Amino acid sequence: MNGCRDDRTTVIRQATFPIAVAALTAVCFVPALSGSFLNWDDDVNFLSNTAYRGLGPEQVRWAFTSVLYGHYIPLTRLTFSFNYVLGGMDPRGYHVFNVLLHAVNAALFYVVVRRLLAAANDGGRQRRRGDWDLSSSAAAAALAFGVHPVRVEPVAWITARADLLCATFVLLTTWAYLRAVDGAGSARRGLILVATAAFTAALLSKGVALSIPAALLLLDVYPLHRFSRVGWWSLVREKMPLFAVSVAASVIVVYAVRHGTPLTPSGRYDVGARMAIAAYSFIVPIARFVWPFALSPLTEMPARVTLFDARFGLAVVGAVLVTIALIAVWRRWPAPLTAWTFSVLVLAPVSAAVKVSTDLVPDRHSYLAGLGFAALIGGVALAVSQLVRRGVLARPVAWLVAVAAGTVIVGLGATSWSYSAIWSHPESLWRWAIEVDPDCARCHANLAEVLLESPGRESRAAEAANLLRRAITLRPDLREANFNLGAALMTQGRYAEAEAPLRRSMEPPPAPVIVYERLGRLYLLERRYEDAIPMLRNAVRSAPHVAQVRGHLLEALRGRARELQVKGRGAEAEPFLSESHALERDIVGRP
Repeated sequence: MNGCRDDRTTVIRQATFPIAVAALTAVCFVPALSGSFLNWDDDVNFLSNTAYRGLGPEQVRWAFTSVLYGHYIPLTRLTFSFNYVLGGMDPRGYHVFNVLLHAVNAALFYVVVRRLLAAANDGGRQRRRGDWDLSSSAAAAALAFGVHPVRVEPVAWITARADLLCATFVLLTTWAYLRAVDGAGSARRGLILVATAAFTAALLSKGVALSIPAALLLLDVYPLHRFSRVGWWSLVREKMPLFAVSVAASVIVVYAVRHGTPLTPSGRYDVGARMAIAAYSFIVPIARFVWPFALSPLTEMPARVTLFDARFGLAVVGAVLVTIALIAVWRRWPAPLTAWTFSVLVLAPVSAAVKVSTDLVPDRHSYLAGLGFAALIGGVALAVSQLVRRGVLARPVAWLVAVAAGTVIVGLGATSWSYSAIWSHPESLWRWAIEVDPDCARCHANLAEVLLESPGRESRAAEAANLLRRAITLRPDLREANFNLGAALMTQGRYAEAEAPLRRSMEPPPAPVIVYERLGRLYLLERRYEDAIPMLRNAVRSAPHVAQVRGHLLEALRGRARELQVKGRGAEAEPFLSESHALERDIVGRP
């Protein structure tokens, strides 16, 4: 009886840790629950997108065929459909889903890292069920991952759910794999297939998980110590189902990227620039994990990158020195090199050195890549506990270390709370981004866009125009800034000044439909019907079902016909009248 009671106590104790980790993690992101949709891809993915609204055959078909923004993420898009079925366009439901998903990930990470810590300290064996030190150390690692401020972006930004969902299935993949290889014999095939199914789901959530089979090989080296016992070919062969899925997914990811967003043009950045970008992408997540400085929704990709730029040159030197130092300490402490290698494996395919991106180093990319560094925290905590038990470290010193660690965790959680509040509204988000980086052109442009779309935009148009002029000064080729400056000036009734930025927003061709429509509308307001007609014809050809655009063209045709009739040029007016009559019949006939 006592043995049964002890087993129940152990089970309850073991369940308490992940539940507490999940709860504490969720609390740190409560301000995100009151967040809204942001003008940072949310407008395209949700506000102007009707394809995901529902869970019928059409929505499922769209989820499995869309490569919007260069991403093939059908499972993630189905979760958006699920949110819509439950709560329509109320953003609160979407934010609740994100926060809960992140809390689940923190609990799953606890389960995974506990096994890894056990393996690291017991020659690769994962079974130490009743070890309090092991559980508390795994909890420290899970909290370091869960409450850290760099998690705010993927949690508080609805569009970034793909990273959360992908991580859920990656953690399940890792858990199944660890169960499969727990023992001296070969891997259990049934659990390898479970891991393969979870891995497939991860890739259907986001392609960032492509390198996970290689990461599992990394775990075979350390902390599982299977490489010396099993042999490299057997390790590769047992993972063939995972590698096969990864290769197949790579083809789909390349297709999605090529058809949804452009790859970095080979002539835009030379080899040195690409090396600098990659090194910067690898170093910054470590620096932000150690000290979450200057967190922002956007670290703007510079138009030109050179090794002589201090931040990129230092990143290359830093990446080389970190690698050399970690190789040097590998035999004494292999965990840091394992974490660093895992981070590089995950970050390399999504680096701005490979694909054009507005953001140079997004925090969401560190969601998976940062798991190894968080696990290091657990390793350090476990080492301290063992030193205390051996009498090497005095208990007062250990308590001091524990209090300091707890203070750091609380500080990280408090920062996440305040940063989540900043992410809850687009205006506070972009004002913060400008405060962090006053030279971020897109940050100025995005804040101006918020002001122009907010209630009372007439009174805020002047501030928006100033922000847009600043953005254009920083990046003259920024199309949306030129377009919105024209819109801001039109709102103020300064039509003559609005033409130039609207004209600039037409370059490079092809210009979006809205540019033709807005410029045509400007000419209508100025009664320049002859100039308005070709612009509005272009807009109608591109968007024939938009009633407002057809209405503007009808107004321009009639206005031009009247001008010609007043001048006694009735014959020249006839084609415009005929076109207007045909367009009117078309408008009446359409819904």
